[in-house]
Amino acid sequence: MLNEQRIHELGDELFDALSQRRMIDPLTERETDITIEDAYHVSLRMVNRRVEQGESIIGKKIGVTSKAVQNMLNVHQPDFGYLTDRMVYGNGDEMPISKALIQPRAEGEIAFMLKRDLIGPGVSNADVLRATEAVIPCFEIVDSRIRDWRIKIQDTVADNASCGLFVLGDKAVDPRKVDLATAGMVVEKNGELLSTGAGAAALGSPVNCVAWLANTLGSFGIPLKAGEVILSGSLVPLEPVVAGDFMRVEIGGIGSASVRFT
Repeated sequence: MLNEQRIHELGDELFDALSQRRMIDPLTERETDITIEDAYHVSLRMVNRRVEQGESIIGKKIGVTSKAVQNMLNVHQPDFGYLTDRMVYGNGDEMPISKALIQPRAEGEIAFMLKRDLIGPGVSNADVLRATEAVIPCFEIVDSRIRDWRIKIQDTVADNASCGLFVLGDKAVDPRKVDLATAGMVVEKNGELLSTGAGAAALGSPVNCVAWLANTLGSFGIPLKAGEVILSGSLVPLEPVVAGDFMRVEIGGIGSASVRFT
């Protein structure tokens, strides 16, 4: 376990790395006794520094939910991070990753817009569906301040679940009108088919992911709030992106999202 002073120092180090677009060595290589709970406190310090700079929290994200991503990162359990108003872009927007991010990777997801609070523990899938206003196609562009993505679960948790930026698509659909477990996803990069997936890739269903998040956060006394956007986790492998790339995701029964990177 880390003491409060060390937690603040690591959170400040990550905030500085984010602000200055530079990589730092993995925390787990320097703090061999750092726990996942420590890492969440580090993340909260980092996020609070962002809020002090004028950012507002608008939602939360679930990370590392699919086997494809878990195997790619060698991290084998989900995590969560906070979304701010400076992370979100509209469908078809240009996203300045060359000026904003360090080592970005894109992933296709389903975003949930909440109309009611979800407060765990005890949140069921039915509760999630009742609390959801709409689901929206989404690209999340994850980024890591940890050098060369050399992460363990504590590293990505401390780094706000490797949050970068995200894009919300062109359609908002009632979640009760689509089978989210079987909804198929097709991702294209620069006009060519890149990957395919389905809702079941994320803990069996994106609804399971949101329920997991509500119940996990409930144990910390943190609610999912009405009006928040919740990113439910990638359904496809992460894809490195650079300025000049164009990506599009289509989700059966929901719609599409696209983004051009600059």
